[in-house]
Amino acid sequence: MLVLASQSPRRSEILRQAGIPFTVRVADVDESVLPEETPAAYVVRLAETKARAVNAAPDEIVLGADTTVVVDRKILAKPADAEDARRMLALLSGRLHEVLTGICLLRGEQADCAYAVTEVAFVKLADTEIDEYVASGEPMDKAGAYAIQGLASKFVERIDGDYFNVMGLPVAMVYRKLRSIQDSLLQTS
Repeated sequence: MLVLASQSPRRSEILRQAGIPFTVRVADVDESVLPEETPAAYVVRLAETKARAVNAAPDEIVLGADTTVVVDRKILAKPADAEDARRMLALLSGRLHEVLTGICLLRGEQADCAYAVTEVAFVKLADTEIDEYVASGEPMDKAGAYAIQGLASKFVERIDGDYFNVMGLPVAMVYRKLRSIQDSLLQTS
């Protein structure tokens, strides 16, 4: 059985749509960035920390994941407030940025961790567009202050990479890694 160590409704939705059965056990971890930590190291560390933070039976596989947005080598996590969301959206306006999602599949002490990167280009946003979007409330619990599958979809000019990664879970990568773990379990039994 797969255990999703996340309360993200988007991650649950992605797994459901892909037909991957799972249960949710929320992991509460400190998501602070460590000094000198790269974005890739950050999302992988948090994914593994989340996976290790939940209790699991020996036959369960725990999936931890974490997503962040990066522009100018700066990590844009979830906004602290509306003003922070405005700042982030202004930074993304008319620019290319990266979305990174780290994943970690944990079975016992065996961890298989990786990350995906998707480039996203935003159109130039007027201040009124930013204000209206922030007023909707949608940016408040999203890395980089936007949801590609929501109201911000109209701001996305193009993407290069996995759309589901931008939503919060590179599901094809997760599926391949799950299959690999399951195949190795069959070979050892």
